Amino acid sequence: MPKLKTKKSAAKRFRLTGSGKIRRRKAYKNHMLEHKTSKQKRRLSQLTLVNERDEGEVRLMLPYI
Repeated sequence: MPKLKTKKSAAKRFRLTGSGKIRRRKAYKNHMLEHKTSKQKRRLSQLTLVNERDEGEVRLMLPYI
């Protein structure tokens, strides 16, 4: 069986939790930050879990995670 290739763009975006779930960053915290409230920016800074419907596709992109 040949080795599988990891999608490097996905490897930079996703991390595994201790229980095996996949974590991701939230969107909308890259630019135009002076228009967003401090509360909004603080909440966007937190990591969140990948939705269970999308988790299968992420795992295909990361075969050895």
